[in-house]
Order: sequence, then C-alpha cells, then structure tokens
Amino acid sequence: MVFRRRDRRPPLRAAAEFLWPRGGWGRAFLYVKHRIRRLPDHPERIARGIWAGLFTTFTPFYGVHFIVAATIARVMNGNMLAALSATFFGNPLTYVPIGVISLQTGHWLLGSQPVAEVDDTLADKFLAAGWDLWYNVYAVATGTPVDWTGLKVFYDEVFYPYMIGGIIPGIIVATVGYMLSVPLIRTYQQRRRRKIKAKFDAIKKRAELEAVNSPHPPRGTQPPSRTPKIGRTE
Repeated sequence: MVFRRRDRRPPLRAAAEFLWPRGGWGRAFLYVKHRIRRLPDHPERIARGIWAGLFTTFTPFYGVHFIVAATIARVMNGNMLAALSATFFGNPLTYVPIGVISLQTGHWLLGSQPVAEVDDTLADKFLAAGWDLWYNVYAVATGTPVDWTGLKVFYDEVFYPYMIGGIIPGIIVATVGYMLSVPLIRTYQQRRRRKIKAKFDAIKKRAELEAVNSPHPPRGTQPPSRTPKIGRTE
C-alpha cells in the first residue's frame, strides 16, 4: 500500500518522529512536494486534491484529517493522494497558529468573546475533551453516571468557533495553494516528459549507431545467401 513502511517503528520513536521527523520538517516538506509533483494525473485534478488537503488543516477534526481530506477530494473529483499529502501542511509547527487564527475568526464571526490565552490552552482543551469523551463512553458501557458538561463547554468555547472560523482562512489558503499548484505542476510535468523523451531518443540513437558500426549483423538477422554459379559444361 502507499505510505506503508517496510520496517515497523517502536511507538516512542513514531511519536518522536511525528513531532520532529528525521532530517527536520524542511526535508519532510520537500519529500511531500516531490511526491505531489510526480503524481501521474492532470494538474487541475492534483491541485483540487491539494485544495482539499489544505482546507482540511483548518478544521478541528484532529485525528481524522485524512478521512476529511479524502472525502472533500472525492466530492471535488480531486486526486486523493494529493489531498492526503497536503494535510501535512498541518503539523506540530503550524497547529497553534492555525488554531489561533481559526478561533479568533470564529469568535469574531459569532460575536462571542475568545477564550483567554488560547495559544497556551488549545492543546490541553483538545486533550481534555478527548479524555471526557472516552470517560463517558466507558460510563455508558458500565452503567455509571455520565457527565457531558466538559464536552459542552469545549464545544461552545473551542470546537464550534474553530469550525466556523476555519472556513474563511481555510478557503483563502487552499485557493492560493490551488492557483500556485496548477502552473507549477503543469510546468514540472512538461519538463519531465521532455527529459524522458530526450533520454529515450538518445538511447534509440545510440542503439542505431552501434548497429551501424558493429561488424557483426544484428541478432536475429541472416546474412544474404550466395547462390553458387553453375558453369556450362561443354
């Protein structure tokens, strides 16, 4: 399968490389960029996938960004692999500024007051909401009383403003990414096709020259037959 590793990484190593991949985030972005440019598809379709992936990073659906991006790409008839690759725009280095921009925009659109020190408590709020969700699932399964108060506060203060506020910056960033991707991918594909064609032409020309200069006939061909001359008998 695509993106599957041959060697299984230990959980601690996988978590460490998620926060800081080997070679740094700059090398990781270059790798994703080359993978996107080498996709065998039309530039517009690849760019629509990039649009879906970039827009997804501005949604609060952490943990299921791949599913959201693939769904949006399917609706837009975009390239799914490009959509999955573009979600790497959302990473530990960009989650906080994306979250702050989305939350501030959401509270501004809704006319509510943003939570104080959002950039310091955003990750904690998501982790606390996840813990409350698992606790209530366990409570429902065991028959103990459930408490949805924490999740309701999280939905009102973080999730809903984040979801509403991420639409505008998500559309702006995704559209800019689309507009930049189409000409870049088209130029790259055309240049790559010219290089491949030039390489094949050079191989073909070299083979023809070797066949002409070779003292032996090409394999599979027979030399012209010589019919012996039969003289007249007197």
